[in-house]
Amino acid sequence: MSVDGTISIHINGEHRRIRDGLTLAELASELGFVPEKVAVERNLEVVPRSTLAQVRVEDGDELEIVHFVGGGDHPVAGGGGDHPVAQGDVAVLDDDSWTVAGRTFRSRLIVGTGKYKSFEQNAAAVSASGAQIVTVAVRRVNVSDPKAPMLTDYIDPKVITYLPNTAGCFTGEDAIRTLRLAREAGGWDLVKLEVLGEARTLYPDMVETLRATEILAKEGFKPMVYCVDDPIAAKRLEDVGAVAIMPLGAPIGSGLGIQNRVTIRLIVEGTNLPVLVDAGVGTASEAAQAMELGCTGVLMNTAIAEAKDPVLMAAAMKAGVEAGRMAYRAGRMGKRLYADPSSPLAGLI
Repeated sequence: MSVDGTISIHINGEHRRIRDGLTLAELASELGFVPEKVAVERNLEVVPRSTLAQVRVEDGDELEIVHFVGGGDHPVAGGGGDHPVAQGDVAVLDDDSWTVAGRTFRSRLIVGTGKYKSFEQNAAAVSASGAQIVTVAVRRVNVSDPKAPMLTDYIDPKVITYLPNTAGCFTGEDAIRTLRLAREAGGWDLVKLEVLGEARTLYPDMVETLRATEILAKEGFKPMVYCVDDPIAAKRLEDVGAVAIMPLGAPIGSGLGIQNRVTIRLIVEGTNLPVLVDAGVGTASEAAQAMELGCTGVLMNTAIAEAKDPVLMAAAMKAGVEAGRMAYRAGRMGKRLYADPSSPLAGLI
């Protein structure tokens, strides 16, 4: 401590001098943040939120203070739109829910919260999509602007399930550290794990992904895992504790559509876990294609956020996912090499 009663610390990489004797909760408040809405890491150790008011900041401390941001808003009403109830003999989609890690959802479309022009547009798109789960990135709070909006101010995590992800992590250690902070910030154990191999393709590093999955599962996390379209890798992820397999359909943000239908179908056939296409879908017909392969659902961000009309595209994606699911359940007609008339030939004039 200096003669003026201050100590020297680093907060989110910035050097600061603060009053000696402050608790972490008091420090967060002085910075302009609500302690209940942030998570704090002190010298690489996550501090339980319940102890923030007791733990005092010490000279030389290295602090990370994080919250959730849009990544890959006016509160979103409801947990997801009502599915249309078909008439006659057609299946009723309201009864076609799915389950991951013991949690049941109606919507099979998961959307991201990045790249939108505004929080309002983001919220409208989430509502139009009917999604009950949104992916969120874990990022440092802005200590220079504590009044900057936080995602939790716009999308209520009590209504919409947050799926914290590790977007931007290139090592298993960084991904694990990020998710430990996410659990402290919001209490979520259902998470999306992605460990990238390099920046150009954003393909997953499967060695690091498998290692991180196993560690996280042993710590009580329920990791939904972004992976390559490899049925062998998918089975290994299942063996080490993944709760959902999320193969890419094409490179992240490319909008190229499903490039690997055969291997994704093999993954669906070879695992007991939910399989959700993650990355590559660009339009509603491609979302339908993923569902027609038997996938449990589809995750997307860029395809909606970068559409000319994101809200309308979100509604289209909802319809595409539902149509693809109905077609899969109905069972496709067999393909034939030659024509087969649909009108009877008997009684022909």
